Amino acid sequence: MTIASIILAAGMGTRMKSRTPKMLHKLLGKPLVLHSLSSVIKFSTIPPVIVVGHGSEEVTQVVRDIYGEDVQFALQAEQLGTGHAVMSAEPLLAGKSDLVLVTLADMPMLREETIAAILKFHQESGNVLTMTSVVGDVPRGFGRVTRDEEGKVIAIVEEAVATPEQLKVREYNISVYCFEADWLWENLKNIKTSPKGEYYLTDLVGIAVQQNRKLDSFVLQDPTEGLGINDRTDLADCELAMRKRVIRQWMLEGVTFLDPESCTVESDVSIGQDTIILPNTHLRGSTRIGENCRIGPDTTLTDTTTGDDCMVTYSVAENAILGNHVSMGPFCHLRKGAVLGDRVHLGNFGEVKDSVLAEDVRMGHFSYIGNAKIGKNVNIGAGTITCNYDGKTKHSTEIGENTFIGSDTMLVAPIKIGKNAKTGAGAVVTRDVPDDTLVYGVPAHPKERKE
Repeated sequence: MTIASIILAAGMGTRMKSRTPKMLHKLLGKPLVLHSLSSVIKFSTIPPVIVVGHGSEEVTQVVRDIYGEDVQFALQAEQLGTGHAVMSAEPLLAGKSDLVLVTLADMPMLREETIAAILKFHQESGNVLTMTSVVGDVPRGFGRVTRDEEGKVIAIVEEAVATPEQLKVREYNISVYCFEADWLWENLKNIKTSPKGEYYLTDLVGIAVQQNRKLDSFVLQDPTEGLGINDRTDLADCELAMRKRVIRQWMLEGVTFLDPESCTVESDVSIGQDTIILPNTHLRGSTRIGENCRIGPDTTLTDTTTGDDCMVTYSVAENAILGNHVSMGPFCHLRKGAVLGDRVHLGNFGEVKDSVLAEDVRMGHFSYIGNAKIGKNVNIGAGTITCNYDGKTKHSTEIGENTFIGSDTMLVAPIKIGKNAKTGAGAVVTRDVPDDTLVYGVPAHPKERKE
């Protein structure tokens, strides 16, 4: 059984009132079109087709950056309805599959499991057309599913033309379809234009009924999967629903959230067992959290990896790596390229950028380490700064193992501090320091040895 997939992503999204194409607005950190694509791509026997229109170049580039040539694109130059959008994909797909799955890029809540269930339902039913619907109390402008006395679908009535009696129907079409491919391509041309001059895919329901062909609707058990996005209030509703879904899944996997409603966990994040996430914590991008960690409160980690048994409190990190048993905070900031080895401790208001701190480094509060390589078991006193930028170029600092850096030390890069060395409090170090040497003063100089 070969399956083709079409994702409709050509709409202008005027109600978003945005210069950004609607399909590139982000939901839980990921563009809408990527959510929709990720839910169907594993079922597509041939590369899925995304029908683009408004903002086509931008949408295409975002998808290509991740999926490369595994996705095809069809341009709907004029947006003349959903039926016309599917017609735009026909040259790429006709004659190449047994089934055609059609989804919408602005309906990103559908799960992979649901797509699998729709396909299974369609194949077992013998339908030429399987639509998808939800039952609920919030119409959101969806067409009403009309059934006869035997419960068979006989029509979809759009809300704008529905009678008061039809508006009472609580089953709504969410415009996700599975078609027998040959039937679809044969009957697309039978869709007549609407008074607005558009071609609606929903008309295929009426065509199948007139032909006495078998069709049915797959009713979603979770109505939130039918949430679509027309404006920013819809986007906020979907964001809340997806946040709850993701966090609930992690709780079922053994992660504790003390206040789940205040937290955000984006879809590509992973969290280890027995980790505790405290209130107002936000895990973004490709963040990876190890087991038995304690993250938060009021902490944001973006594209950051932590080992096991870490504690991060009231802090921010982006593109950083933490080993095992690391503790940091409150109010630390790890910037791009920060790497903390096992058992590193950062006190409050510490900042690290483009630097590697080896195992057992202890860095006191109000310190900045940039473009540095710090050896094992180094103590960095409060107020220490690597003066790594001369106004034109960044320079590196190296500190050897078992060294003691006194409080308020200024390390003027480029500079190397040897093993087992020491700097006195308030030292301004402008020259390399040999192993086993104490320097102090401004500028720092070695302590004279008494004979």
